[in-house]
Amino acid sequence: MKRGKKYVEAAKAIDRATLYDTADAVALVKKSAVAKFDETIEAHIRTGCDGRHADQQIRGAVVLPHGTGKKVRVLVFAKGPKADEATAAGAEFVGGEELIPKIQNENWFEFDVVVATPDMMGVVGRLGRVLGPKGLMPNPKAGTVTMDVAKAVADIKAGKIEYRLDKTNIIHVPIGKASFTEEQLADNFQTLMNAINKAKPNTLKGQYLRSVTLTSTMGPGVKLNVAKLAN
Repeated sequence: MKRGKKYVEAAKAIDRATLYDTADAVALVKKSAVAKFDETIEAHIRTGCDGRHADQQIRGAVVLPHGTGKKVRVLVFAKGPKADEATAAGAEFVGGEELIPKIQNENWFEFDVVVATPDMMGVVGRLGRVLGPKGLMPNPKAGTVTMDVAKAVADIKAGKIEYRLDKTNIIHVPIGKASFTEEQLADNFQTLMNAINKAKPNTLKGQYLRSVTLTSTMGPGVKLNVAKLAN
């Protein structure tokens, strides 16, 4: 795969054989984000879990102290007073059954997160085939199936992110933007790692964190010293 000049230059500053401390890794990733737009900084966490086993699934959510730097559009399935609460909390879209055909037939996906009250999950379940593959299906573990829709919307707006294992047992999550300070990115990353460490399945034998890499949207990856991240 041919890489651009900027990528090649940025990659020269990173020693592939070195496992960096958080502060050094964050500094390198920020320095290597040289695209003309504000790149997203992401963490890629390879685990020793086997997601095929229900007791080794990892899924949850955490509020990053400095947010993600991304404007998140929230859709809430609720009715009556709960719909009013969602609107007051700042949800961009609030509705019920009338949204089903819009999403199914008109391919409407102008939202980033879906929240639902438990009584609306029967309705939302009909969208499982379209929301599921996009990772948009509300889930109690992620705090997106709740009666407290106002708190759910406020948390999401404040920088709440969801983490989960993909099919290769890796967790991919944004921790901010290249325009963030090194301290903000390090804070967000540490908050994420605390949550990931707490989510370690009791049934797991062997090493939990196999590798952790920080990268910007267009830049090279920087590997971290996993021994210093496990707790």
